[in-house]
Amino acid sequence: MTTHDRVDQEEEAAISSMATGPGGVLDLLRVAAVALDVEGRIALWSPEAEQLFGYRAAEALGRRADKLLVHPKDRRAAVELFARVRAGDTWAGVFPVRRPDGSTLEVEFRTMGLRDAHGEGYALGLAADEGTVRRLETDLAVSGFLIKQSPVGLAVFDTELRWLLANPALQQMNSITESRVRGHRLGEVLPGLDVEGIEGAMRQVLESGEPLLDQQSVGRTPADPDHDHAWSESYYRLEDPSGRILGIAVSIMDISRRHRETSEIAEARERLAMIADASVRIGTTLDLRQTAQELADVTVPRLADLAAVDVLDSVVHREATPRVWADGSARFRALAVAAGYPTDAVHAADPVGEIARYEPTRLITQCVREARPLLVPHVTEKDVRRIARDDAAARVLLREGVHSYIAAPLIARGSVLGTLSLHRTINPRPFDEEDLTLACELAIRAALCIDNARLYARERDAALTLQRSLLSQQPRDLDGLEIASRYLPAVSAAGGDWFDVLPLPDGNVGLVVGDVMGKGIHAAAIMGQLRTATRAFSRLGLPPAQVLCHLDEITPSLGESIATCLYAVCDPRTGRCEMSTAGHLPPVLVHPGGDAELIDIPTGAPLGVGGVPFASVERELAEGALLALFTDGLVEKRHQSLDVGLHTLVQLLRRHQGPLERICDQVLAALHGAPDDDVALLLARLRRPRLPEESVVTVESG
Repeated sequence: MTTHDRVDQEEEAAISSMATGPGGVLDLLRVAAVALDVEGRIALWSPEAEQLFGYRAAEALGRRADKLLVHPKDRRAAVELFARVRAGDTWAGVFPVRRPDGSTLEVEFRTMGLRDAHGEGYALGLAADEGTVRRLETDLAVSGFLIKQSPVGLAVFDTELRWLLANPALQQMNSITESRVRGHRLGEVLPGLDVEGIEGAMRQVLESGEPLLDQQSVGRTPADPDHDHAWSESYYRLEDPSGRILGIAVSIMDISRRHRETSEIAEARERLAMIADASVRIGTTLDLRQTAQELADVTVPRLADLAAVDVLDSVVHREATPRVWADGSARFRALAVAAGYPTDAVHAADPVGEIARYEPTRLITQCVREARPLLVPHVTEKDVRRIARDDAAARVLLREGVHSYIAAPLIARGSVLGTLSLHRTINPRPFDEEDLTLACELAIRAALCIDNARLYARERDAALTLQRSLLSQQPRDLDGLEIASRYLPAVSAAGGDWFDVLPLPDGNVGLVVGDVMGKGIHAAAIMGQLRTATRAFSRLGLPPAQVLCHLDEITPSLGESIATCLYAVCDPRTGRCEMSTAGHLPPVLVHPGGDAELIDIPTGAPLGVGGVPFASVERELAEGALLALFTDGLVEKRHQSLDVGLHTLVQLLRRHQGPLERICDQVLAALHGAPDDDVALLLARLRRPRLPEESVVTVESG
């Protein structure tokens, strides 16, 4: 293609563009042009005149207009108007025109006189259908009325997204005049809006032609620069009658109130959800530190960016009443820290497990001393130094941008246990009264769980101390028997498990293991009484079944509880061993060759049931035989059959040989790390020769 050809194409494109160019209002009106000479004959006749009046140019040119276009009754008026126009007047109005079919058309005229180069006079008339003119006038009036008086903000942008129009409502909404915005892009005059999102919506509508309705955005304008507002915007593409794209029209409604109400409802639901979540997640155990961590985890990131839980050191030491020092200062122990995102601000919190002393002027001390929450919505540098434990921590908090703070007291049963400290750094919204109420609600719920853990730990310590004082000391080896034992209290609460090794007057040895149902001090106290009674009855030289009968009779008088018990009397000289059980698990017998079995003993009813006879089983043990007595905590686990635990124990004892102390450790290591129930294990190995024959004898006792 030559340069000349390219230029020709460009010129043709330009001409084509001009030919199909602006239309608009004139295209809607289809204005007709008619010129009359001095005699009133038609000298010019436009194509639009053919469409409006119904006569072709050949039919109209040269003919008198009053004869062709005017009804006889209106000709006099037409002639008078023509004379006025020839004389130089102009006239505008509606005049009836007769069409070829005899019908009359009301036509809007604008007339004026013209002169050619020779001084000849002409009358020019511009005409349009009166109905079309009225409709257009109405549309324009309505449009103008709506634009000027509508309470809805209206804006018009050109195809380059430059501002063309802003109605009074929008000017007031933004506090910017139309003259200030006209010709500018949105971001140049209102940078506080979501410019990228709004202009993206306008471009989409320009390209697709499909309107976008109720698009919501949030931002700030000069009308209220300190607060966010919300708007609902609808976008429409503007086109002229020929389909040419003119720009974008946008209607804007301020929905800030609705947005706030919706946000408040959503926030209220979120607060309720957090409280419900806290009810499930906080207090899953009676461990003090885990409960504090659960509280901290619930609050981030939904309420705070950083949370810390500190309790008074006296709470950790399980003192009866948590206290603040006489000088107003307080010793805290950090129990938990949680952050909603990776941040160095966690290093500003007290290290978990360590003690920190806060002076009376610190906010955390004031919170526990006055037993009331503290809200600092806008944190200053001075405030940070009252929040942080020291200057180094204050610098970290300032660097990480802490700007809002809450300290909520942990209050339970009238005592202040510590504080929940909340910080905002990333979340730009400051804490408000609603946040403070929520923080206090979470703190109260958690404080009760923390206090329960504290009180439970005190009771567990007391029960464990009582139980250990009542339990037999580490049994010593007796003539003919090698003894080893272990007692492991439950993680949750000490119970009533016990064991005993009883040297009897006739040279026999009594082996006892039992389990009082229940937990805590009550179970430990009953256990101590049963242990004492067992020792007393064993001194009478009674067979095991009769000893259990006597224990069964006295158990109801010890309190509302029942117990299981296994009692065995072993003669180390002969290897004879007689056993009886009251609802307790049978012992394991490990033969010298390594084979192991559960001894089959009639189970019997637990102590305290009453009226059920007990049976005894007699076995003769070979030298080196091992007898294992234990409580159910050793073999019973949640979600696992008891038979599985018993089978595992038998296999462990079958495999492990050697010193009894080592066997005890190996069994406990394999079966339990942190038991849900107390564990008692008693091992006895026969060391003296005996007769090789074994026999089984069953004795009934009522």
